Amino acid sequence: MRNPFFIFLILLLYMVTLALGQSKTGTTIGQVLKIEPDARTAALGNAGASLSGAAATAFFNPASLGRLKKSSVQFTYSKWLADIQYNFGSAAIRVPSLGTLLMQVTALNSGEIDVRTVSQPLGTGERYTVTAFSMGLGIGRMLTDRISVGMQLNYLRESIWHSSLTDVSLNLGVQYQLSPQGPTMGASISNFGPQAAYDGRDLYIDYDFNQAKHGDNDQLPAQLRTEFFPLPTMFRVGFSVPLKFSESNQFLMVLDAIHPNDNGESLNIGAEWLLFDNIALRSGYRNMFLQDAEGGLVLGAGLRFHLSGYSLHFDYAWADYGILEQTQRFSLGFGF
Repeated sequence: MRNPFFIFLILLLYMVTLALGQSKTGTTIGQVLKIEPDARTAALGNAGASLSGAAATAFFNPASLGRLKKSSVQFTYSKWLADIQYNFGSAAIRVPSLGTLLMQVTALNSGEIDVRTVSQPLGTGERYTVTAFSMGLGIGRMLTDRISVGMQLNYLRESIWHSSLTDVSLNLGVQYQLSPQGPTMGASISNFGPQAAYDGRDLYIDYDFNQAKHGDNDQLPAQLRTEFFPLPTMFRVGFSVPLKFSESNQFLMVLDAIHPNDNGESLNIGAEWLLFDNIALRSGYRNMFLQDAEGGLVLGAGLRFHLSGYSLHFDYAWADYGILEQTQRFSLGFGF
């Protein structure tokens, strides 16, 4: 049998060499599906393909569900770029002999925006909003004592004023732990699904078939046709290496290689220092080697509490986005 670690290294090197490929920035819909919801993983540079331990890590790899030791509920709030409001909730429930079932909900709202036209650049007096809603159902389980697999089915709805689109997608993942309490490898594909296009009454227009001809009907009812675009499909492959110096002093290093269908390839790296099993300090860098990337540095911290078989954790992440300034995430999780 071939060494799985050797195969993993080949895949990782392949991902890095793809960095010279053609970029397709701005060619996909459903950008809300790319916003990382977990404050802990965000503070680790979004390197989450090999991580587990909370419901939200299924966003990066649904195989992490199989490695959960207990059921988990998690909520995240983020004031995203341009004052966009982003909220996320997930619940992972362990079911004996079946695995771990997951439900995730994501909601994004731009707030009200002035409607501006060429003839009325200061505004028409009307206002519109951009919203996005996504819901996912998933399952993960252990195939052996070291290999876990998972899948997640997602529903997406986006709307801009009176126009909207809907789509579905699939996430698949696998994780392999090299040794008990040792390094873990992970690979996943996210948002694999059909293309979709916007539709709605904003696309209804009155059309003049021949503007040079007078006396004909210059208000024929017509409808604009929008193009179909793909979802932001992303392939991740990564590994994590835990270092345990003592019961009260642990260190974690993570690395992910990212191959999206709407941008260039890049690397995400991160590190976590856990003290007294309660206090976590984190730092990372995302989108390394990505051309024209804005920002990249991420910082964060977390608190954990354990009581009578229950656990509570609070995590915070700050991310630099260059000229777009920064974002902050707050996550609250409960294990039972």
